[in-house]
Amino acid sequence: MSLTLPGSTVKPSHGSAAYQVRSKSFAMAMSDHHGNGRVELWVKGAPDTQQEWVAGNGDRYYVPPYVGPSGWIGVWLDRDVEWPAVAELLVEGYLVQAGRRAVAALDPTVLVADVLSGG
Repeated sequence: MSLTLPGSTVKPSHGSAAYQVRSKSFAMAMSDHHGNGRVELWVKGAPDTQQEWVAGNGDRYYVPPYVGPSGWIGVWLDRDVEWPAVAELLVEGYLVQAGRRAVAALDPTVLVADVLSGG
């Protein structure tokens, strides 16, 4: 899903898949993290958006351990998932890490559509 974003790569990090752009992580896929039995996605949030995602949506989104204080947003993938919202969140995280030139050259709406369609 995230590899459809321009210049994105994936590499192992702490036993999980870390999705990166410009060698900066914007998402991590977690499975059974510390034996919690859950499937999760951690995504770098745009500045000051973490609470917007989590507030009122605690059954889908949460503040993940370790990276949460840096604005990352956790998504439970083993529950009812709103894939358009997850695609929006992934694009948001990608753009945070991609840099100003990429942000100026890319249309977020097109990126979300590409993520949803698989590229």
